[in-house]
Order: sequence, then C-alpha cells, then structure tokens
Amino acid sequence: MTSQKRTTRLKRGALAAGAALTVVVAGAGAAPGAGDGKASTATGKPKLKLIAASKSVTLDRWEGEPGVYLDLGTYVAVDDAPLEFRVTRKSYKDPVVAKQVLRKGTSTTTRTLPAGLVKDFTGLPGFLEVTVTDAAGTEVAKSKGTFCPNNASGRIRPDAPATSHYPESCPTNPFTLGSVWGVEKGWASNSSTVDYDKPVDLPAGEYTAKVRVAKKYRDLFSIPDDRPTVKVTVRESGGGGGQGAAAAGKSGAHHGAGHGTGGHGTGHGSAHGTGHGSARSGHHYGPRGADAPTPPALSHALEDRGRAHHLGDGPGHTDGSRIAPALKPNAKRPTGRAGVPANVPKPDLRSLPAWDIAITDGEDGDVPGKDYLAFSANVWNAGPAPLVVDGFRSPGKDLMDAYQYFYDANGKQVGYTPTGTMEWDPRIGHEHWHFTDFASYRLLSADQSKEVRSGKEAFCLANTDAIDYTVKNANWHPYNTDLSTACGQQNSISVREVLDVGSGDTYTQYRPGQSFDITDLPNGTYYIQVIANPEKRLKETNLKNNVALRKVVLGGKPGARTVTVPPHELINAK
Repeated sequence: MTSQKRTTRLKRGALAAGAALTVVVAGAGAAPGAGDGKASTATGKPKLKLIAASKSVTLDRWEGEPGVYLDLGTYVAVDDAPLEFRVTRKSYKDPVVAKQVLRKGTSTTTRTLPAGLVKDFTGLPGFLEVTVTDAAGTEVAKSKGTFCPNNASGRIRPDAPATSHYPESCPTNPFTLGSVWGVEKGWASNSSTVDYDKPVDLPAGEYTAKVRVAKKYRDLFSIPDDRPTVKVTVRESGGGGGQGAAAAGKSGAHHGAGHGTGGHGTGHGSAHGTGHGSARSGHHYGPRGADAPTPPALSHALEDRGRAHHLGDGPGHTDGSRIAPALKPNAKRPTGRAGVPANVPKPDLRSLPAWDIAITDGEDGDVPGKDYLAFSANVWNAGPAPLVVDGFRSPGKDLMDAYQYFYDANGKQVGYTPTGTMEWDPRIGHEHWHFTDFASYRLLSADQSKEVRSGKEAFCLANTDAIDYTVKNANWHPYNTDLSTACGQQNSISVREVLDVGSGDTYTQYRPGQSFDITDLPNGTYYIQVIANPEKRLKETNLKNNVALRKVVLGGKPGARTVTVPPHELINAK
C-alpha cells in the first residue's frame, strides 16, 4: 500500500457499543452462566434469538454529515447456556482460529468454527443482514454487519446472572493475538454494527428496515429465521455536532473499545477515532481512553423509549462507556531496602509492529514545511503479573521518582524497585504525567545500522487495547482504560500507572512526537523499530521479546513524499 502526503487525519471505523436492554452492572468475577442456580442444558448449547428493542427508531441526519448510521436497536438474545468464543492465532503467520466454548455443568468442550469464517477479532462478519425500503417499498439501502458478542448487553429476564464477566468490546487492533467473546445466558447483546466511515445516505423521511441473521449463522448456531421489522424515521438536524461528535469518540485506537475499544490520539481503541476533532479544543479523542471522556454510544431504540438516562456505566447499568476514576498510588513512597523476590510474578512487556503509517506535515510542535513519517505503536503486557508503577514528587520538583511494585498470588506487596522518573508533558494532546522508561521508537536503515530516533520518549500508561485475553491471568475488565484521569494533573503529588495483563497501550500517529522527521532522508527501505523497556529498568519475566520491526519504503520528492508499507506476514494493515 502506498500513502501520499496528507494533512488531514485518517478516519477509522468502529463497532457500535449500543446500550443495554435492561439495567445491570457489568463487572469481573462472575462465572459464566452463574447467578440463577440452574444448570445449563444437557448439551451446553446456547439458545439464540434475534430480537428488536423497539418497533421504531428515529435517526438524526446532521447538517454537514454525509448520511445516518443504522443503529436499529436489534439484539441477539442468549439463553439456556452462555454464548462464548475463544479466538486466537499462533502467530502473524497463522490464520485466526475461532472456537465456541460449550459449558455442560462443570465440564467444558469446544467446537472449531469453519475455517475462514472469522478473519479477525472484531466479531462474526456478515452476521446481520439489513434491508431498508422507502415509503413506496423501493429498496434504498442494504448492508451486512459484523456481530461482536461483547457489544453492550443487558439482562432479558430477572433471574439471569446479575453481572457479565465477559469483556466489554471486541478488539480492532490489527495485531491482536487472542480474544474472548461472550454473552451470559439470560442476556442480550446489541447486534448493530455502526461503521462511522460508511454512513447510509438516507434523506429525511420514513423507511422500513428488515433485519435477519445470515443463513450460514442460522445453520451454524440453530438460530430461528426471525426477521424483525423496524420503522425508521430520518430527520434533518442542524448544528453538525451531534452524530459527528459521538462518532469522534468511537475510534479504533488509543490515546479508540470497548477496549472495545481504543489508544492515545484518535486511538489512546478496544475494542478500536474517526478523524473528527472536538470543536472545544482541537484535540483528537478516541474510545480506549483519551483526554476527554468517550461519549456514550446512544441507542436510538432506547432514546425513543425514554431510557436515555440509563446510558453510560454506573450503579445498576452499563453500556461499556465507563470512564474510570484515577488509580490511587500508595500513600507514600516506598521505604526500606529495595528488592524483587526471584519467584515473584512479573509482567512481560512486548512490542507490536507499527501500523497506521502515513506521511504527514507534522503535528503540534513539529516544524512546518517538513515531511514526517507518522505511525501508531503499542506495547502490551503478556503477564502473568500487571505492570504497576507509582510516581512520587518532591515539593518543587519537576520530575517524579518512579517505583515498580511486585505482588504475591494473594495481592500482597512483596517488593519494589526504583525505575526512572515521570515528567509532566504540557503539550496539547498530552497534558499528563509520562513515565520516561517505558518504550522507545527508532527508524532504522535497510541494513539496520543507522537510526533516526523519534521525539516520543515518555508515556502515560493506560489499557487501551485488548491484545490477548487468552494469556494467563488476563484481566478482562481492566480499570484504567481512559486517559481523562489515568495519568494525573499538573499539580499532582503522586500518580499510579498500570498496564494490566492481556492489554496494551497504543499511541496513535496523531500524538505529538509520534513520528520521524524524514525531510532529509533518501528514498529507500527502512524499518520502524518499537522497543519496550529500552533501558531494561523495568523487571520482567522475559527481556528477549521487547523489540518489533515494521518494514516501510519511502519514495516521492520533498514536500510530496510517499510511503509503501508491505504486509507483515499475514497482516496487511498499513
């Protein structure tokens, strides 16, 4: 793939989170199917049914937007047994393999879905078929949608499990390695897929949407051929800030889902930005935690039913848009002799190959008129222990002293070690405390003998992307998934930053410093190198898997440079 120089941000699609049918609390710890004391059916197979939350929805077509998004409020209801999948790939040379997990009493069996059916980790592709007709009965739109079982869900009967232990979104990071999808029995998961890059061009008026599950999935999961019909009213709305602003919060990157979500930038994304900036400050927000709270994914069906006050995550309800309060550091910096017991669990930091690679004219703080190679990068934790780092500031000092903590199997702190510093980054798009020894980026020559170092050398840690939720001790409900509070304020005296097991921290190409100055570099082959724990100050289980490379080929002329990004094994993500 070749990218010409551009000055606008790339747009990214996302899965709609939707909203819960019934108010519930989503949290970790509940066993699948637990809560009503009833055993699963003899087969362990879930009973699935396509339902609609409402017979009618109203969709706003905002002034300046190219269309509307078909959030029709349809759900996949699950009963008799939980619907669960483990989705993995051995390496980037291997295809994705999806297995359904069947729970029969205390025993568990699996069945592998047909080869090639699931190609990535965003859900079951082509699951939902939607046909839209106008008032005269003429077909005006047709689409097929991916179903993410981890979409926002809720109970459909009062004796269903009170909480869902499954993750809250499906990963969109192209280098995801493993995912868990699931819907508790007695729950229903939003089946709508909203691609914010592909709105449906429907003028104001009345329409009818007919929805059904594709035959291949009806046959595979024994789903009845129900075909809910939803009346759709499209109305013109002025201002341009409604759906566009909501879409801006549903990115596929970080600092982007539902963890489902999300990275730093339009991504700092999940499960998974769309390129829309916030009119308030020009920041580029994203769903997996950004500098401003992610807008909740509104369900038009619930809006019409007067249920909009239930949106968001809080006591008694969830839609997966939780904004986590800041993690609390220890009350004071550690004292006594530093040390790390030999057998204590430690994190395992690993780098992903770079992606979202493009030529830009720079971001805030870059030099106008120069050419930059921008990219997104992720460092994740394969466990088996979380990375826990506290920063403590001496009065009047500009830096915090950072310490890494270690815990035994019972959660008791059993060791600590000094591990560098934290610094306040005042730049727009950051404005938080950065840990200075987490990762480093370099652009290497074809023979990897010469390098250009990125200006990005410090990081605010947040669990923006679910990279592999099948590893040991993976936390399916990480706490600090957004940046609005994760990394402190300028006047903070102490900060705690955590990278949980199974999750990674993405910085997208839109972050200041997330690029290389290539103005004076000759055309040719280069490698973007992402290094986790570059100074080896952090204690890990393995220091030999910290580096990832991504090949790029620079071309063009000054002021009109191009970049070609060959596939990385089977991953053809530019």
